[in-house]
Amino acid sequence: MHYFENTVSHRKPPAAGHRHAPWRVAVLVNLKDEFEHELEEPPDAGAEFDRKETVEAIANALELDGHWVHVCIGDHSLAESLTNLRPHICFNIAEGIQGDSREAQAPALCELLGIPYTASRVLTNAISLDKTQTKRIWASHGLPTPAFQEFRSGKEPVRNDFRYPLFVKPAREGTGMGIDSSAIIHNERQLRQRVNWLLKTYHQPVLAEEYLHGREFTVGFIGNAGSPRNRRRPWLYNSQGYHVFPILELDSSKSVSPGIYSNAAKSLDIGELGAPEYLCPANISRSLARKLIDLTLRAAEAVGALDVSRVDLRLDAKGEPYLLEINTLPGLNPKVSDLCIMAATEGMNYDVLISEILYLGAERFQLPFKQASRIQEARPLIALRERVRDVTQMETAPVLRTALRRNQ
Repeated sequence: MHYFENTVSHRKPPAAGHRHAPWRVAVLVNLKDEFEHELEEPPDAGAEFDRKETVEAIANALELDGHWVHVCIGDHSLAESLTNLRPHICFNIAEGIQGDSREAQAPALCELLGIPYTASRVLTNAISLDKTQTKRIWASHGLPTPAFQEFRSGKEPVRNDFRYPLFVKPAREGTGMGIDSSAIIHNERQLRQRVNWLLKTYHQPVLAEEYLHGREFTVGFIGNAGSPRNRRRPWLYNSQGYHVFPILELDSSKSVSPGIYSNAAKSLDIGELGAPEYLCPANISRSLARKLIDLTLRAAEAVGALDVSRVDLRLDAKGEPYLLEINTLPGLNPKVSDLCIMAATEGMNYDVLISEILYLGAERFQLPFKQASRIQEARPLIALRERVRDVTQMETAPVLRTALRRNQ
């Protein structure tokens, strides 16, 4: 039975490779229910934290796989909780609570204590939270990303080759924080006003980039570069070591923030009035799909992403894709998170998705485990119907119903 770990002890955690599964798994998380909004914080502070139902779904999936699950809050008490619990591995979805590299705090603590953990490592999580640094790395690799500039004081001269409109957002936030209908900027006066407001409100650098008018997509995957033959379910992965989910198109044209995937839009459940449409699988050509997937994996490898990630892209006026940002800790809510929508469209069971992320981390840290049986885990097409119905209750997800019909 899983519980919220708050007790204190000083035992050393077990080393990687200590024992075969099942394991004692710590789910590292920051919860919306635990967040207390302070007056000086922005109005959408805490938006990136997880719902309790997400944590329960992850814990249930891991328990179904036979593990002992404990939930640890990713705040100042985490070091004591992990030292006391001594987990064999951590399932990390913690966003961190403060600082410009807060998503790297839980991984750094795991490395300090010698505890294996899932998803990207310290440096990657620090970089991916910083959208400007991420774009600089992509540009250095020759990957396409919109022209950009970072503002730290609001007084910097604006680059003279910028083409309006621009899209302006906090450089170190996720979940659409700081993004609303005023994020699209048409002249320097608006730019200065928006930058100054964001600097004052979010207390961090501001990123401005050229706004692309084309369609918006997100591509999610699990896996790591290399041979998949020693993985829990090796048949899921291609020869490169990745399993890429069906591409999802985000249509915000009729959302609460038309043309913008804002925090307000992301906060709405599928089918709710003002929510964007989640078109999965996206109705695109094979050639465009190949471009999007290729850019996604190259972008992820450029920053060192591991186990699971989601990359956002947008098309320019000519239909060419450009990289926007990467989420190395993508949401895992079984009902509303983009990655889970993609997995459900494909027919992948949520429990399989969660356990695969766990075993990808375990493989990297050389924790021994047994491979699953492909025959026993074979799923007929009816699993897709059941999963879509389970996740969306059908009547609230016409887009996923469309996806189901395409697979029949």
